[in-house]
Amino acid sequence: MNIQRWIARREINWQRLDTLLRQAEKKGLKSLRALEIRELASLYRSVAADLARARTQKVGNTLIHSLQSLTTRAYTQIYQGSRRQEWQAVVEFYRWGLPAVVQQTFAYIAAATSLFLLGALVAWWYTWQDPSFMSLIVPESLISRVRDDHKLWMGSIVGIEPLASSSIMINNLSVSFGAVAGGMTAGAYTTYLMLFNGLLIGAIGTLVGQNHLAYPFWAFVFPHGSLELPAIFFAGGAGLLLAKAILFPGEYRRRDALKFHGSQAVQLVFGIVPMLILAGTIEGFFSPNPSIPDPFKYLAGMGLFVLLVVYCRRKHSF
Repeated sequence: MNIQRWIARREINWQRLDTLLRQAEKKGLKSLRALEIRELASLYRSVAADLARARTQKVGNTLIHSLQSLTTRAYTQIYQGSRRQEWQAVVEFYRWGLPAVVQQTFAYIAAATSLFLLGALVAWWYTWQDPSFMSLIVPESLISRVRDDHKLWMGSIVGIEPLASSSIMINNLSVSFGAVAGGMTAGAYTTYLMLFNGLLIGAIGTLVGQNHLAYPFWAFVFPHGSLELPAIFFAGGAGLLLAKAILFPGEYRRRDALKFHGSQAVQLVFGIVPMLILAGTIEGFFSPNPSIPDPFKYLAGMGLFVLLVVYCRRKHSF
């Protein structure tokens, strides 16, 4: 191989890559046009091949170091720039995308919420009419602790906060993902989960109310429940979206309806995960903490819920 002729032929590509890299390094990858970004990627592959050939032919350390520097700079811009764009996309989703999809799917989230509230109302009604109804839903050990000992059960979390928090997160994620996946049963399992969880909270709420423990109980529930319950409602809404695509695809083919509504359901799931992680942390470390006054727990819960409502009502400003 004639080294000088090869260098003269390839040098124009090296100079062009250096020019593009200087612009990207100074003003960012977004300053390049789409055509220039494709050119940058093509030149990176070409120069990487030139570097390999230069090493094989032993053309000299100076040229090899120069080509090594070019390929390293190009790799940094292409791949780290791509990761930066991915992170920017994640930030934009949580900033604007999630509120938008919550607003678009609000009818389904409201339907899931209504099923939960219906279950709670049924449990409250039947528990007052027939006290034995409660034992069908609430574990007997919990009923005995509240009725006989006049104590709540949340104190057991104190001292094992990390373990309890992890267990709570896993349980809540399991319930939420079950509600989403339940959409593939035409919504039957999603409906069951919403109703059952409503029945459970309604029965327990009635139990503590009958035994004059409602105030400390709801002080425990409010801080984490302000995020945990809406997350479960979002999951129920996602499940009902999938059920709608299966049962009532409308003008779409069922497969296309599943793609469309499935995309919305997945976006809701992305919103659910951080909500449940935060709720689990609060439930493990904050809610059962006896050193925090109950009024402050109520205020914290209401504050978090108001912030969530404000966040979900955000509209993108162009």
